[in-house]
Amino acid sequence: MQKSTDPKKQLFSGFSVPDHQKIEQALAIFALIPEDPRYHRPSGVEVATILMDFHVDLKTILAAILSDPRISELDPQPQIAEQFGETVATLVKDVNWLNKLTVYSPEMTSQPNQTETLRRMLLSMTQDVRAVLIKLAYRIRRLTVLPKESYEIRHFIARETLDIYAPIANRLGVHQFKWELEDMAFRYLEPQAYLQIAKSLAANRAQREKCIDGFIELLQKTLYDEAISANIYGRPKHIYSIWKKMQRKHLKIDELYDLLAVRVIVDNLTHCYTVLGIVHSLWQYIPKEFDDYIANPKENGYQSLHTVILDAEGNRIEVQIRTKEMHEFAELGVAAHWSYKEGGKHNPAMEKSIATLRKLLEEKDPSETLAEDFRNELFYDRVYVLTPAGKLIDLVKGSTPLDFAYAIHTEIGHRCRGAKVNGRITPLTYRLKSGEKVEILTTKEGGPNHNWIDPNLGYLKSAHAISKVKSWFKNQKQAENIATGKAILEKESQRLGLKMLNLAELARHFKQPDSHRLFEAIGRSDISARQLATFFKIPELEAPLVKTPHKKPTARSVITVDGIDNVHTTMANCCAPVPGDNIIGYISHHKGITVHRKDCDNILHLSPEKQSQLISVEWGSEKSSYDVPIIIHAFSAQNLLNDVTHILTQAKVHISHASLETHPNFSAVLNLNIHIQNISQLSRILSKINQLPNIHDVKRKVGAE
Repeated sequence: MQKSTDPKKQLFSGFSVPDHQKIEQALAIFALIPEDPRYHRPSGVEVATILMDFHVDLKTILAAILSDPRISELDPQPQIAEQFGETVATLVKDVNWLNKLTVYSPEMTSQPNQTETLRRMLLSMTQDVRAVLIKLAYRIRRLTVLPKESYEIRHFIARETLDIYAPIANRLGVHQFKWELEDMAFRYLEPQAYLQIAKSLAANRAQREKCIDGFIELLQKTLYDEAISANIYGRPKHIYSIWKKMQRKHLKIDELYDLLAVRVIVDNLTHCYTVLGIVHSLWQYIPKEFDDYIANPKENGYQSLHTVILDAEGNRIEVQIRTKEMHEFAELGVAAHWSYKEGGKHNPAMEKSIATLRKLLEEKDPSETLAEDFRNELFYDRVYVLTPAGKLIDLVKGSTPLDFAYAIHTEIGHRCRGAKVNGRITPLTYRLKSGEKVEILTTKEGGPNHNWIDPNLGYLKSAHAISKVKSWFKNQKQAENIATGKAILEKESQRLGLKMLNLAELARHFKQPDSHRLFEAIGRSDISARQLATFFKIPELEAPLVKTPHKKPTARSVITVDGIDNVHTTMANCCAPVPGDNIIGYISHHKGITVHRKDCDNILHLSPEKQSQLISVEWGSEKSSYDVPIIIHAFSAQNLLNDVTHILTQAKVHISHASLETHPNFSAVLNLNIHIQNISQLSRILSKINQLPNIHDVKRKVGAE
């Protein structure tokens, strides 16, 4: 795609004089790069000239020049945002990130879901889809200079191109890039097969062109006589696609019939079938090769008429007939290109996103919001993170390290007690961002916490993880009920002097499928003492089957320290723990024992020396109230304090502090300190406030938020 003329001069083509000045500014920065004859990576100017073929806007050209990797090494660094604007600076940042990305590994080839996840991550993490286009141009240029690299690097780059970048180009509808990426990568991976196909195509080129020209000339003349306007042209076949078809059909190149291909574009649907009838009347056609994708569109919406004819010399020519609208739809990459060739399904969001990209390529001055639409429409609900081993995990947006743990394995989730994100310990409620590396810290034994499934506490986002936690508690309760029911029945049979119970008969009587379900029903009191007494045909029991000795409750202190009551403790202001939170004590030389939540940032980031001052603490049973800060984001300040106060008054919850902030867009932030007894009460309060129509978000305030 490289031009023969001076590449720098080509960059001014099609731009206005003011635009020329901006390009000259970028070239002036590029000129600061020191000369190095050993450097053989793509340069920003070369990449920009490649993009000129796509008639892209000025910002894309500037970003292509300025994302040359050597510019980031200049000292002092150029102020790109000040000179060229935030959009260009963001594009440069994204392209630099894409150029430095090292997530791909050849092992992903055998894991299609991993390569697909990586493609989606690349598209989701770029702020502007034009950055992906620039990256594809960098990869085109990288492949042209690849012979200067070692065999290992050539093979790696080519494999990555076929697995990641060619499918992305295909998906975006940038077919010229797709074909170039595929053919050049294939040349490095299978050089002998590439040369064999290339030689065969070159040897038969004149004959193929003669066949195509003869077909077009006769069809064009006939359509002219019928007053049908049509655009007819030969459709080139590319080496990699030819090789794939040879492999798939186990054929030699001279046995492939569709190396000759023609496309006919007409004005309307009626003309499609009229042209088809004319083609079939002029040439012999092969019935089994005819497909009507207009009457029966592909699942992804692709429409066209496909037929194969034999010319006078017996050459097979594949003919595609479609309207301009059908052709535009197909060329956008939504239909025949990315969906059915990659095994995907029809996706309305993708259709809209492809159209967005097309506008970005065609409009000289696209709106600033247009570039953002692509990412927001297609990937607004996903986040892509990595395991320590480099495996990509696809999660719903808003997922936490705990969601990640359950996505890895259910048992990892159950035993999760902490997490590191990019090497730093984070709370389990931390919201993950694409590209982060997550490591889960687990215990050998243990299970989930009831707080994890409370929607107001923010531990879990994904339905999958929430269902796993609920299932665990259900199973635990089931096991407890079975054990309790079994003990009740055994004790009662001993009291009645029954040496053996007919469990099968007992289960049938109470309509239980087996003894385990019978024990469970007794344990959870679905089968009462009176019902059992009736079955055993004894007088109604005056007391329950199992007597629990009455004990006068004894008051305990709010916090026990290593099992000891009445130890002086204070609640940490930084995390404001309340009953139900997992807590830990910190021995202070001045304040005694301070009680923190275990996921408090101050605890998570303690130095190794200070970790020795941690001590085990637990909640006691004595009732008390705790000061907890909450933050409420509302669409409007109108009646906000009144509505929230009403809810708190009904719940008999005291407010110790309140402050209201209003913003120019009429939104408001209400900070409150409320006195609550435990985390369950806090959850109920947050849930009720969240149901108010004016509320955007309400949550427990953490630290200096």
